[in-house]
Parts: sequence; structure tokens; C-alpha cells
Amino acid sequence: MSGPAAGSAYDSPAAVAARAAACRTWSELADAARRCTACPDLVRSRSTVVVGDAPAGSRVVFVGEAPGAEEDATGRPFVGRSGRLLDELLAEAGLDRAGVAVLNIVKCRPAGNRTPRAAETASCSGWLNRQLGMLAPEFIFTLGLSAMKHFLGGGLSLASARGTVHEVPAGRLVATYHPSAALRFGPLGAPRTALREDLATLAELLAGP
Repeated sequence: MSGPAAGSAYDSPAAVAARAAACRTWSELADAARRCTACPDLVRSRSTVVVGDAPAGSRVVFVGEAPGAEEDATGRPFVGRSGRLLDELLAEAGLDRAGVAVLNIVKCRPAGNRTPRAAETASCSGWLNRQLGMLAPEFIFTLGLSAMKHFLGGGLSLASARGTVHEVPAGRLVATYHPSAALRFGPLGAPRTALREDLATLAELLAGP
């Protein structure tokens, strides 16, 4: 587990945002994020900070909720069961995982895979906002309710947000279900069908004029 040195203070959200804004390269940001101490519970429970994958030239950024156990162990996002399903559905849609950026709104695994608290999401937003500023994606593809709410607020349900390309400051946003929901409801469940449809829509948008 990683954490702050004895006697050190936890970072405020403003300090996180300032530190992230000062980073000029992805490498600088990754190094700074790995030393983040903004969220006491996450600092105590994490094994690593999962900064995210950002291949050069990514036109789309997938944004999920938070790392799970395998992500915490490996330091990479979406490598567990949900990630393997995402890879499978990306391939079906003609999209290559190696060519898209994959991030989470929270970079550290919450104990027991609980939903991140609002304060944790707010504190971590400085890192995510700077990442999106660096990547300048054409499309943001949110996976799950927490990621959607981060960008669109709490006034929409995920079902109502689907099927529309939303304009947000960081780019054009498409919202869909998290692969974990697709796993939970099975191969014939509505979340997997929706995720498959929305990935096909994204592929069409990327191929458009």
C-alpha cells in the first residue's frame, strides 16, 4: 500500500488541480499522480495509482469509474473481466483497444470496489481534467453512471443519456453502460446490447466526414 509520509498532510482538491495543471507532459502528470495523497481512504487501501492508458494520436477517450482489483495490481485500467469484455466488444465494432485512451474518473481502487464518494471524485478531477486537456479527444465515451454524472451531472439517467452526442467542454460525449453491467446481466441482457450498439455508433462517428 502507498500513502503519505509520516506527518504529511493530505492534498486538497485545489492543490491537486494546481499540481495537475503544472504538468507539461504525460510522464510528468503520471509521476505526480502516483504521489497523490488527496483521498485518505484510497491512499490507505491502494496498491498503485492507475493513471490510465493514452496511446499517441487517440481520437477517443474511454472513461470509467475506478480501478478494480486486477487494475490495482497491474497499474493499468480495464484489464480484469470488464476490460476483457470491453476489448471483445471493441473488436466487434472494428475498434482497436491499442488505439484508444482509457481512463477512470478516480485513479485509486476503492476498498471492496465500492462506488467512489463524491469528495473522491471531486479531488481526482484535477488529474482527469488535465489528462483530457492534454489528449484533446474528438470523443469521450463514458462507461457507467458515475462517469456519465461526472460530465453531465445528476439530472439524467443513463438510459436517457444514451443515443445522444452531448457537447461538453472536453469534447463530444457518448454515454453508455459499464462492461461490469453487461457481465452482470449476461450475454442477452440489455446492458450488453446497449454497449454493443453504442460502440457501433462510436465507430460510425469516427469514420464519418
